[in-house]
Amino acid sequence: MKSIFYKYRKFFGVLLVFSIITIYLFYVALKPSKTLPIFNPSDVNPELVDSTVQYISKYHTIADFSFVNQNGKTITQKDYEGKVYVADFFFTTCGSICPKMTTNLTEVQKAIINNPKVMLLSHTVFPEIDSIPVLKAYAIKNGVVDSKWNLVTGDKKAIYTMARKSYLAVKLGRPEQLYDMVHTENFVLVDTKRRVRGFYDGTKKEDMKRLIEDINFLCTE
Repeated sequence: MKSIFYKYRKFFGVLLVFSIITIYLFYVALKPSKTLPIFNPSDVNPELVDSTVQYISKYHTIADFSFVNQNGKTITQKDYEGKVYVADFFFTTCGSICPKMTTNLTEVQKAIINNPKVMLLSHTVFPEIDSIPVLKAYAIKNGVVDSKWNLVTGDKKAIYTMARKSYLAVKLGRPEQLYDMVHTENFVLVDTKRRVRGFYDGTKKEDMKRLIEDINFLCTE
């Protein structure tokens, strides 16, 4: 038996290599490729979606917008054109989930700092409090890099509309208070075609890992 193996050792060696390559190719071919869903209003918790768009089940995209950032610069959808970006809603005096969300988004900023395809966009839900100087101080305190991350304020109705009709990310506040809203822990991932591709718990480290992986995936999609 040994003599037969020795005699045909080259054949068995080639057969082994061929088998390994074949198994690997089958594995690659059969392994499911990574995909990310495209979210529409009908896919999301109705509490986070304005009633006027809850029925939409396809072709949802982020609407045009115009706000002012921490440096007093007007920021529009053109500043995010062709970008993958993460959007969220917060306010500077929030003492509950906002500090953790900001810390985690700072970590995301570090991960994408050298990627020109990716940006961040945070909207205040209390524009009456979060003026440009207040946002600037908050940005400095939290290490916000102006070229990567805009903290924006503006007309409360416009912010409300973007939050509930485009990003599908905040709950209704007090019914008696016009355009009142309660922000959530959600980070919203938007692709280069202005489509919502994911929601992530901004207070959880494990979700930040998944968010960074999905950002990198969209950059190569």
